[in-house]
Amino acid sequence: MNGLTLVLILLVGGLGLLVFNHDTGQTFGMANDDFAHLIYLLPIAAVLSAGILAGRRGPAGEVLRNIVIWLMIITVLVAGYLYRDDFSRFAARMTAGLMPGSAVVMTTSEGGQEVILHRRLGGHFQARVEVDGTTIQMLVDTGASAVVLSAEDAERLGLKPETLTYSVRVQTANGEAYAAPVRLSRVAIGPIERENIRALVAEEGRLTESLLGMTFLSTLGSLQIQTDELKLRD
Repeated sequence: MNGLTLVLILLVGGLGLLVFNHDTGQTFGMANDDFAHLIYLLPIAAVLSAGILAGRRGPAGEVLRNIVIWLMIITVLVAGYLYRDDFSRFAARMTAGLMPGSAVVMTTSEGGQEVILHRRLGGHFQARVEVDGTTIQMLVDTGASAVVLSAEDAERLGLKPETLTYSVRVQTANGEAYAAPVRLSRVAIGPIERENIRALVAEEGRLTESLLGMTFLSTLGSLQIQTDELKLRD
């Protein structure tokens, strides 16, 4: 029996045990997640072992060099596994820097999902929000009682600002103004989505950027700011 066959048997056997012990949550006294990680590492260990064994042939200097190389590879793999969460956060920050407002979806320690937004240079949190199939850049504003669309974004959604009734009095940075009430069929940030959201359309020239307000934010499970990160949970 060659090494590849043995590894395949161990993998199939390990997966079978995980399926069989799914309801109990443990395999051989280990949590199923930990046992799954062990099974996952088997092919890597086999490849590394084969490389080390192959490196034993030849002059002593070449053998030593091969062993050092494989030890470095092992160190990198272990470090990558131990610091995987830090690498994920680094990648998230890179994504946010290249695409401001992009929602980064992370897995929490409880196994749930949360959407992370990074503070932009102006000090605000910006989100790429999908509204009725159209992506709109919005400022996250807990001080806004509702989702508020600029006249330009309303037009992009197929609304005609000139036909709306501006009957709601609102207070803006430019003073008092009026807005038109509308309903949005779907509003989503990453995997978090809501239907039939109450919103307002600002008068033309009153708002330069749409606001993601409390008619959406108040439906979330939690909203938490940590330094330069805004974390949203469904």
